[in-house]
Amino acid sequence: MDKRILVAYATKYGATAEIAQAIGETLRKTGATVDVAEVEAAVAVATYDAVVLGSAVYAGHWRKEAVEFLDVEKTNLADRPVWFFSSGPTSEGDPVEAMDGWRFPAEQQPTADLIGPRDITVFGGCIDPDKLNLGERLIIKAVKAQTGDFRDWDAIDAWAAGIAQTLTG
Repeated sequence: MDKRILVAYATKYGATAEIAQAIGETLRKTGATVDVAEVEAAVAVATYDAVVLGSAVYAGHWRKEAVEFLDVEKTNLADRPVWFFSSGPTSEGDPVEAMDGWRFPAEQQPTADLIGPRDITVFGGCIDPDKLNLGERLIIKAVKAQTGDFRDWDAIDAWAAGIAQTLTG
């Protein structure tokens, strides 16, 4: 595949970055040129044939940097195939079910409607208590959130392979 693909992400502790890297690796296996970058470092979106954009989710919201990227680049994103992913729920089972059907932040839905992503998905997240500050640990305890790594690497790989198939088919 002779395509240039940007995988841009917003992360707080690195779990979403690791998902983005895995997506990039799967896409590279097709021969595509893939750049994986934090949204703050992602430039020249118009030079890419396709974009995958992901963010960590906190209380149903994407990270501020991802929202800003979406707003600034919405015209460029609307002109090419785009996929969105979120990383966040920390529980066993289907991440969308864990989020009560949530797939994308409601406040960004009008922008998503303008862009017209090919797919929007949610992957399980990862909470490492050792990386949290005291306030965050107290919140996790208060809301009884599960800690651990709930990312499904096979599901991530399959989703990325589906993107590759769409771009080559």
